[in-house]
Amino acid sequence: MKDELVIGMGEALWDILPEGKKIGGAPANFAYHISQFGLESRVVSAVGDDRLGTEILENFQEKKLQTAVQVVPYPTGTVQVTLDAEGVPCYDIKEGVAWDNIEYTPELAELAARTRAICFGSLAQRSVVTRTTIHRFLDDMPDNRETLKIFDINLRQGFYTREILCNSFERCNILKINDEELVAVSRMFGYPGIDLQDKCWILLAKYNLKMLILTCGINGSYVFTPGHVSFIKTPRVEVADTVGAGDSFTAAFVAALLKGLPTTDAHRLAVDVSAYVCTQTGAMPQLPERLLKELA
Repeated sequence: MKDELVIGMGEALWDILPEGKKIGGAPANFAYHISQFGLESRVVSAVGDDRLGTEILENFQEKKLQTAVQVVPYPTGTVQVTLDAEGVPCYDIKEGVAWDNIEYTPELAELAARTRAICFGSLAQRSVVTRTTIHRFLDDMPDNRETLKIFDINLRQGFYTREILCNSFERCNILKINDEELVAVSRMFGYPGIDLQDKCWILLAKYNLKMLILTCGINGSYVFTPGHVSFIKTPRVEVADTVGAGDSFTAAFVAALLKGLPTTDAHRLAVDVSAYVCTQTGAMPQLPERLLKELA
């Protein structure tokens, strides 16, 4: 694993929660949890030359999270988060912000050449600038069987198109999607009348994926690989909020794969980590030693 990076690429922002603001954005959440498992990670994003941007960079520094975060002449991103009665978040994501304007630079090209795994989503691809940068980074990564390109789809507020999803499916080799997103994708791609598992098998085969991860909230999660499916029930926990739980699932799963665990063991760790994150407020709690030692 020497000199091999794990990248979270896309939005870095403030989640404005009922109890105050917390660092958010799926790429930062993913990179933070990857780093907790002892892997070298980077957040690739952009912030504004403003107080909120400075606070994000200071927060990442305090968490010892390494970054390739550009400072650009746009405001730092914010998301107004409200929670429903069951603690499920609803988002109001501001547009025309810094992370919509990540430029592809020689520094990013150098990072891409050293990257073993990357997690990216659909949200940061709503702007042509960042979308182009994500595509170039993916295309410049090492082209071998060990490289992991995880598309954690994260559909938000209609900030996606059929073209964006198609291009991402074709560039990734692991797809992570939840049950509601799978329904939306199925309607968009024209096979709505098929059950969830069959939809997953179709996507796995059509895009020649290594794996497809389907999360179904309290109804458990699945990992599909060619010819095999793993299912694990969701543990019952006292939920504080679910912000960042999916990102922690992805991070734990990827960390386990990179450290050589079988897919079913990686799945179990991912479920346990995301369940713990649900018991905490905010997206980046420190994980307990009992979970971290699984990959020590």
